[in-house]
Amino acid sequence: MRPRHLEAPGRRNRPASAEGGPIPTAAARSVDVSPASLIIEPLAVKPDAVVPIPGSKSHTNRALVCAALAGGTSTLDGVLFAADTEAMMRALAALGVGIDTDRLQRRVVVDGGIDRLRPGPRQLDLAQSGTTSRFLAAVATLGPGPYVLDGDEQLRARPFGPLVAALRSLGADIDGEHLPLRIAGGGIRCGRIDVSGSVSSQFLSGLLLAAPGATAPGASGEAEVEIVLSDELVSKPYVDLTIATMAAFGADVNNERYQRFSVAPQPYRPQTVPIEPDASAASYFFAAAAITGGRIRVEGLGRHTVQGDLGFVDILDRMGATVRRGDDWTEVIGSGHLNGVDVDLSDMSDTAQTLAVTASFATSPTRVRGIDFIKNKEIDRVAAVVEELTARGIRAERTPGGFTIYPGSPSPGTVRTRDDHRMAMSFALLGLVHPGIRLDDPDCVGKTFPNFFAVLDRLR
Repeated sequence: MRPRHLEAPGRRNRPASAEGGPIPTAAARSVDVSPASLIIEPLAVKPDAVVPIPGSKSHTNRALVCAALAGGTSTLDGVLFAADTEAMMRALAALGVGIDTDRLQRRVVVDGGIDRLRPGPRQLDLAQSGTTSRFLAAVATLGPGPYVLDGDEQLRARPFGPLVAALRSLGADIDGEHLPLRIAGGGIRCGRIDVSGSVSSQFLSGLLLAAPGATAPGASGEAEVEIVLSDELVSKPYVDLTIATMAAFGADVNNERYQRFSVAPQPYRPQTVPIEPDASAASYFFAAAAITGGRIRVEGLGRHTVQGDLGFVDILDRMGATVRRGDDWTEVIGSGHLNGVDVDLSDMSDTAQTLAVTASFATSPTRVRGIDFIKNKEIDRVAAVVEELTARGIRAERTPGGFTIYPGSPSPGTVRTRDDHRMAMSFALLGLVHPGIRLDDPDCVGKTFPNFFAVLDRLR
């Protein structure tokens, strides 16, 4: 039997098909559930499938920013159309950037350039998108302003202080420490700034993306933006992705051991850029193969990927699954047996919830370290994982820097997704094996993977 999604009136972020329309539900087979909730029916047979994964949210939003600042027309192919990326497109369009979308072809044509940024006053609604808000807080300083950046209550609660302080050091006039931020505009100058890397790598990425547009010289005659990390940088692969995307648009960054970065004023050049499938989104399906003993392949993600989250398959390999890679594909085959691991996920924290659910199927405990900073994501993801697994009867403990998950079979019941797309997608995996697992708010997957449940249904 297939999952059924029952929509309550007025629901936001209703899952959409790959073409952008709503997922048809009339043909779905299901049990009856309460409005707007979803029961995941266990698989009748082991999956054997090639799974289509949408474009990378992280790559899409970085490429949109670079294209918006490049003087001319750029084309992005394989773009993700979801709430987070659409928030970026809307905000860039409000700033004056030309955004022409083709959802069927998953293509966006961007007519950009710093000189296209319109004067304000303008208000930018950034919804729940952390990448959009952190990146545009830096980029908006390059325009004439004034601009007000705001978003949902969930986004208002997320930290911005280190980014705001760094931008002020470069001459930006910003009012506020959290959203809403009021940005006077007028540009930033070259100079040396210190910024924390332990709260979110998005602060550093936002500064890097805006740095080529700085004016020279700085207050002390500096001819480049020099960014010095005041503590340990988390999520380094996302910074690598930022630098690689900037390089694709002709902007160079000097990275000195992830401790010091320097960027000279320089133009972005318009390009045609393919967007990879999302490695974080792929993790749910790779985990599905591991816990069911099935086989799942994802095309477009191979050994040459620029996304660090594909490293999740290496953890599955350590746990006992078989992993195969080609130049542009990756495949996971479950062995029917998984052992626990001790792993630092500081460089791919978006897979922490996926691993937590996977770990409950292992034969020994799994300890996850290095992810204390994900308490500052959409929700406190460490606490949420522990609380929801415990509620379903699986032993889970908050431990220094993360959590420890013990093997167990969950009891039937409702998982509180807490308006977090990754909670919904990761805990859906429990229902592929165990009956009676219900998600209270499946619509929240629209943030990054609108047709997640339609794709999950392909495993049948």
